[in-house]
Amino acid sequence: MNPQHKKWIWISIGLSTVFLLGLLYFTYDEATLIALQNLSPTILLLALLSHIIALVCWALRIKMMSYSLGYRVGFVHCFNLVCANLLVAAITPSQAGGEPVRIHELYRADVKLGDATAIVIMERVLDGIVLGLGGVISLFLLGGVWQSINLPSAIITLIYLSWFLVTICLVIFVLSVRNPLFLKRLIRFISRIVTKKWDMARVERFLDKVDREVDNFHFSLGKFIGRGKVGLLIGLIMTCFFWFFQFIIASILLIGLGVGPHYLESFVSQLIIAVIMMIPLTPGGAGVAEVSISTVYGLFISTSVLGVFVLLWRLILYYLNIAIGLVASLIIVRREVGSIGDDQQLDNT
Repeated sequence: MNPQHKKWIWISIGLSTVFLLGLLYFTYDEATLIALQNLSPTILLLALLSHIIALVCWALRIKMMSYSLGYRVGFVHCFNLVCANLLVAAITPSQAGGEPVRIHELYRADVKLGDATAIVIMERVLDGIVLGLGGVISLFLLGGVWQSINLPSAIITLIYLSWFLVTICLVIFVLSVRNPLFLKRLIRFISRIVTKKWDMARVERFLDKVDREVDNFHFSLGKFIGRGKVGLLIGLIMTCFFWFFQFIIASILLIGLGVGPHYLESFVSQLIIAVIMMIPLTPGGAGVAEVSISTVYGLFISTSVLGVFVLLWRLILYYLNIAIGLVASLIIVRREVGSIGDDQQLDNT
């Protein structure tokens, strides 16, 4: 493994461990021990199964989106690339490192580089659409639930403001699909405000990069609108299933600890946390995730089980991801080494 990757793994795990130990220290009491004694192994297995099903949905999304563009990528290969992506995503801010891994593995499966990039970009777009719409719909479904869990008015205002901004982003997305120049002009306008104090050469380089990314987005969208509509639709369905099975893990754990399920509150909480985790603050969101989860869930579950709940949630969705990612990455490395060995044998003959 790359020494740089090893360093970031230890930094990420170290940050997460420190925050988890601190949280457990301040929330542990006799009620915590009782909750742990009542926690059924079946519940933990069910939570693990939900996570595995989510990864299967992710692999199926990639497989079907690839198929719609004319490529036959095996499910096992798709599942392994998803798992390998988990390791790099766990040690990079906003999980951005996972995209290059998926593009590389699709390319290794004989998907053209441009098409592989289009598939991975559209995955991100589909995630944004599902999370954005999910947040807006949740606000209408929750109704007066916020008052029942006694949320401070400032937090309620912040939540509504967040989903208002998400809605605006979705509207901008729709407009940009119809008119590519609209998105370029909008981003350029915002960028010029943000980069006022930069020198002109740096600003121009940044704006050129913005233009390239917008062009990549429209290139990707054009690929699917032109000949991959079915794959895009199936990808959207698989994205819905993926986030459902990811989000339901928290409610399963709350049931096991005897303080759940809080389906609606938990679903919205997961949406908020998912958005926060996209902000590039720390490797894999270590520390940020623990603080976010404990802050949001602390509003409607007992403090006694809060630390244990966060620990179990992170064990499944973070530490397990690192373990799965390591195994999948070793499979890829072994394949690459074998491929080099075969090439050398051919050269010798």
